Amino acid sequence: MQHLIAPSILSADFTNLEKEIKFLNQSEADWIHIDVMDGHFVPNLTFGFPIIKQLKKHAEKPFDVHLMITQPERYLKEFKNAGADILTVHYEACSHLHRVVQEIKALGMKAGVSLNPHTPVHLLENIIHDIDLVLIMSVNPGFGGQAFIENSYKKIQQTKELIQKTKSNAMIEVDGGVDASNAAKLIDSGADILVAGNFIFGSNNRDQAIMQLKQLKF
Repeated sequence: MQHLIAPSILSADFTNLEKEIKFLNQSEADWIHIDVMDGHFVPNLTFGFPIIKQLKKHAEKPFDVHLMITQPERYLKEFKNAGADILTVHYEACSHLHRVVQEIKALGMKAGVSLNPHTPVHLLENIIHDIDLVLIMSVNPGFGGQAFIENSYKKIQQTKELIQKTKSNAMIEVDGGVDASNAAKLIDSGADILVAGNFIFGSNNRDQAIMQLKQLKF
Protein backbone atom coordinates (compact mmCIF):
# COMPACT_ATOMS: atom_id res chain seq x y z
CA MET A 1 0.00 0.00 0.00
CA GLN A 2 1.22 3.50 -0.85
CA HIS A 3 1.93 5.44 2.32
CA LEU A 4 -0.19 8.49 3.16
CA ILE A 5 0.76 12.10 3.87
CA ALA A 6 -1.15 14.10 6.51
CA PRO A 7 0.00 17.74 6.67
CA SER A 8 -0.44 19.23 10.13
CA ILE A 9 -2.20 22.59 10.06
CA LEU A 10 -0.57 23.41 13.40
CA SER A 11 2.18 24.86 11.17
CA ALA A 12 -0.18 26.57 8.71
CA ASP A 13 -0.96 30.29 8.47
CA PHE A 14 -3.58 30.81 11.18
CA THR A 15 -4.61 34.14 9.67
CA ASN A 16 -5.88 32.40 6.54
CA LEU A 17 -6.83 28.83 7.38
CA GLU A 18 -9.51 28.68 4.69
CA LYS A 19 -6.84 29.32 2.06
CA GLU A 20 -4.58 26.71 3.65
CA ILE A 21 -7.34 24.07 3.58
CA LYS A 22 -8.04 24.84 -0.08
CA PHE A 23 -4.32 24.46 -0.83
CA LEU A 24 -4.36 21.01 0.78
CA ASN A 25 -7.48 20.09 -1.22
CA GLN A 26 -5.53 20.69 -4.43
CA SER A 27 -2.34 19.03 -3.24
CA GLU A 28 -1.22 15.39 -3.19
CA ALA A 29 -1.89 15.22 0.57
CA ASP A 30 -4.18 12.41 1.69
CA TRP A 31 -5.47 13.55 5.08
CA ILE A 32 -5.54 16.86 6.98
CA HIS A 33 -4.01 16.47 10.44
CA ILE A 34 -5.48 18.61 13.22
CA ASP A 35 -3.78 18.77 16.62
CA VAL A 36 -6.14 19.60 19.48
CA MET A 37 -4.39 20.68 22.69
CA ASP A 38 -5.99 21.71 25.98
CA GLY A 39 -3.15 23.39 27.91
CA HIS A 40 -3.42 20.62 30.51
CA PHE A 41 -2.37 17.31 28.97
CA VAL A 42 0.18 19.31 26.95
CA PRO A 43 1.46 22.87 27.59
CA ASN A 44 -0.27 24.50 24.66
CA LEU A 45 -3.72 25.48 23.38
CA THR A 46 -4.93 25.08 19.81
CA PHE A 47 -8.20 24.37 18.02
CA GLY A 48 -11.68 23.86 19.41
CA PHE A 49 -14.91 22.57 17.88
CA PRO A 50 -16.02 25.84 16.23
CA ILE A 51 -12.81 26.22 14.21
CA ILE A 52 -12.78 22.57 13.10
CA LYS A 53 -16.43 22.83 12.10
CA GLN A 54 -15.75 25.94 9.99
CA LEU A 55 -12.71 24.36 8.33
CA LYS A 56 -14.71 21.23 7.50
CA LYS A 57 -16.96 23.33 5.25
CA HIS A 58 -13.99 23.89 2.94
CA ALA A 59 -12.22 20.54 3.22
CA GLU A 60 -12.35 17.80 0.61
CA LYS A 61 -10.06 15.39 2.44
CA PRO A 62 -10.48 13.42 5.68
CA PHE A 63 -9.90 15.21 8.97
CA ASP A 64 -7.33 13.30 11.04
CA VAL A 65 -7.94 14.75 14.51
CA HIS A 66 -5.35 14.10 17.21
CA LEU A 67 -6.60 14.81 20.74
CA MET A 68 -3.86 15.85 23.16
CA ILE A 69 -6.35 16.48 25.94
CA THR A 70 -7.31 15.02 29.30
CA GLN A 71 -10.56 13.05 29.56
CA PRO A 72 -11.17 12.95 25.79
CA GLU A 73 -14.22 10.77 26.37
CA ARG A 74 -16.15 13.91 27.34
CA TYR A 75 -15.97 15.32 23.80
CA LEU A 76 -16.12 12.44 21.33
CA LYS A 77 -19.55 13.30 19.95
CA GLU A 78 -18.61 16.98 19.62
CA PHE A 79 -15.57 16.12 17.52
CA LYS A 80 -17.67 13.85 15.36
CA ASN A 81 -20.17 16.65 14.83
CA ALA A 82 -17.37 19.11 14.10
CA GLY A 83 -16.10 16.92 11.26
CA ALA A 84 -13.52 14.42 12.54
CA ASP A 85 -13.16 11.35 10.32
CA ILE A 86 -10.29 9.78 12.27
CA LEU A 87 -10.10 10.48 16.01
CA THR A 88 -6.95 9.62 17.94
CA VAL A 89 -6.68 9.71 21.73
CA HIS A 90 -3.61 9.27 23.90
CA TYR A 91 -3.02 6.05 25.79
CA GLU A 92 -1.76 8.19 28.68
CA ALA A 93 -4.98 10.24 28.83
CA CYS A 94 -7.52 7.41 29.04
CA SER A 95 -8.36 5.47 32.19
CA HIS A 96 -10.78 3.27 30.23
CA LEU A 97 -9.19 3.09 26.80
CA HIS A 98 -11.24 0.19 25.44
CA ARG A 99 -14.48 2.01 26.23
CA VAL A 100 -13.26 5.21 24.56
CA VAL A 101 -12.18 3.34 21.42
CA GLN A 102 -15.54 1.59 21.18
CA GLU A 103 -17.40 4.89 21.56
CA ILE A 104 -15.32 6.49 18.80
CA LYS A 105 -16.12 3.63 16.44
CA ALA A 106 -19.79 3.62 17.42
CA LEU A 107 -19.94 7.27 16.37
CA GLY A 108 -18.73 6.28 12.91
CA MET A 109 -15.12 7.46 13.11
CA LYS A 110 -11.89 5.53 12.75
CA ALA A 111 -10.23 5.12 16.15
CA GLY A 112 -6.56 5.80 16.84
CA VAL A 113 -4.38 5.53 19.92
CA SER A 114 -1.24 7.63 20.35
CA LEU A 115 1.86 6.85 22.40
CA ASN A 116 4.12 9.49 23.91
CA PRO A 117 7.88 8.94 23.42
CA HIS A 118 8.30 7.34 26.85
CA THR A 119 5.34 4.93 26.55
CA PRO A 120 6.26 1.35 25.52
CA VAL A 121 4.53 -0.29 22.57
CA HIS A 122 3.66 -3.52 24.37
CA LEU A 123 0.97 -1.67 26.35
CA LEU A 124 -1.17 -1.75 23.19
CA GLU A 125 -1.26 -5.55 23.09
CA ASN A 126 -4.80 -5.81 24.44
CA ILE A 127 -6.25 -3.00 22.31
CA ILE A 128 -4.41 -3.39 18.99
CA HIS A 129 -7.23 -5.47 17.45
CA ASP A 130 -9.81 -2.80 18.23
CA ILE A 131 -8.07 0.22 16.72
CA ASP A 132 -7.55 1.47 13.19
CA LEU A 133 -4.42 3.50 13.87
CA VAL A 134 -1.40 3.72 16.15
CA LEU A 135 0.14 7.19 16.30
CA ILE A 136 3.79 7.17 17.37
CA MET A 137 4.86 10.55 18.74
CA SER A 138 8.40 11.15 17.51
CA VAL A 139 8.65 14.35 19.57
CA ASN A 140 7.21 15.23 22.96
CA PRO A 141 3.69 16.48 22.24
CA GLY A 142 2.72 20.09 22.69
CA PHE A 143 4.64 22.18 20.17
CA GLY A 144 5.57 22.08 16.50
CA GLY A 145 9.12 22.36 15.23
CA GLN A 146 10.81 20.01 17.72
CA ALA A 147 13.75 17.74 16.93
CA PHE A 148 12.97 14.17 15.90
CA ILE A 149 13.60 11.50 18.57
CA GLU A 150 15.80 8.77 17.05
CA ASN A 151 14.33 5.98 19.20
CA SER A 152 11.10 6.40 17.20
CA TYR A 153 12.37 4.06 14.46
CA LYS A 154 12.62 1.25 17.00
CA LYS A 155 9.12 1.97 18.30
CA ILE A 156 7.69 1.87 14.79
CA GLN A 157 9.38 -1.48 14.19
CA GLN A 158 8.02 -2.81 17.48
CA THR A 159 4.52 -1.61 16.58
CA LYS A 160 4.76 -3.28 13.18
CA GLU A 161 5.83 -6.53 14.83
CA LEU A 162 2.89 -6.35 17.25
CA ILE A 163 0.45 -5.71 14.39
CA GLN A 164 1.81 -8.63 12.39
CA LYS A 165 1.92 -10.97 15.39
CA THR A 166 -1.69 -10.23 16.33
CA LYS A 167 -2.92 -9.98 12.71
CA SER A 168 -4.33 -6.53 13.44
CA ASN A 169 -5.33 -4.22 10.59
CA ALA A 170 -4.09 -1.09 12.40
CA MET A 171 -2.03 1.44 10.45
CA ILE A 172 1.03 3.20 11.86
CA GLU A 173 1.20 6.99 11.83
CA VAL A 174 4.23 9.08 12.84
CA ASP A 175 4.03 12.68 14.09
CA GLY A 176 6.90 14.98 14.97
CA GLY A 177 9.99 16.18 13.16
CA VAL A 178 9.15 14.36 9.92
CA ASP A 179 11.05 15.74 6.92
CA ALA A 180 13.14 14.77 3.90
CA SER A 181 15.97 13.48 6.09
CA ASN A 182 13.99 10.72 7.79
CA ALA A 183 10.86 10.00 5.73
CA ALA A 184 12.29 7.06 3.77
CA LYS A 185 13.64 5.40 6.91
CA LEU A 186 10.29 5.89 8.67
CA ILE A 187 8.49 4.11 5.83
CA ASP A 188 11.15 1.36 5.81
CA SER A 189 10.64 0.94 9.55
CA GLY A 190 6.91 0.30 9.03
CA ALA A 191 5.12 3.66 9.02
CA ASP A 192 2.01 3.97 6.84
CA ILE A 193 1.18 7.65 7.43
CA LEU A 194 3.55 10.58 7.79
CA VAL A 195 2.40 13.73 9.58
CA ALA A 196 4.45 16.77 8.62
CA GLY A 197 4.01 20.40 9.60
CA ASN A 198 7.02 22.69 9.38
CA PHE A 199 8.60 20.74 6.51
CA ILE A 200 5.53 21.43 4.36
CA PHE A 201 4.21 24.79 5.51
CA GLY A 202 7.67 26.27 6.02
CA SER A 203 8.78 25.32 2.52
CA ASN A 204 9.14 27.78 -0.35
CA ASN A 205 7.46 25.15 -2.53
CA ARG A 206 4.84 23.42 -0.43
CA ASP A 207 3.48 21.28 -3.26
CA GLN A 208 6.95 19.97 -3.93
CA ALA A 209 7.50 19.27 -0.22
CA ILE A 210 4.36 17.11 -0.14
CA MET A 211 5.42 15.33 -3.33
CA GLN A 212 8.87 14.68 -1.85
CA LEU A 213 7.30 12.90 1.11
CA LYS A 214 4.77 11.14 -1.10
CA GLN A 215 7.23 9.86 -3.67
CA LEU A 216 10.26 9.64 -1.37
CA LYS A 217 12.41 11.37 -3.97
CA PHE A 218 14.94 13.61 -2.28
